[in-house]
Amino acid sequence: MTDLRKTLKASLTEARARLEAALKEEGFGILTEIDVAATLKARLGLERPPYLILGACNPSLAAKALEAEPDLGLFLPCNVVLRQEGEEIAVLVQDPEGTFALLPEGVRAKLGTLPQEARERLARALARL
Repeated sequence: MTDLRKTLKASLTEARARLEAALKEEGFGILTEIDVAATLKARLGLERPPYLILGACNPSLAAKALEAEPDLGLFLPCNVVLRQEGEEIAVLVQDPEGTFALLPEGVRAKLGTLPQEARERLARALARL
């Protein structure tokens, strides 16, 4: 699995607020949210610790990626996971370099350094937590 990780001693609410602020400093916003624990509870009656999947997007990077290859929408937005691990919150960020490495060489060539730039921005945001 290709991701960037950090563990925080914080509540889910606090971790999310810190994450969103750090992402904003790097030009990312949250486009989508999936509350996995609530969905599993509502649909299957399963109790799970808090688990959120957030879809983070940097509009200028997304526009460049889609200009290079319109089908890259399948890889957007970057998923960010916040999940409860005991008394801590694990923060996992999808690594764009690892994800885009799955693409054919021709598409990767069109992207140039974009996946690396996205990874660097996401890693800096994670480091701010």
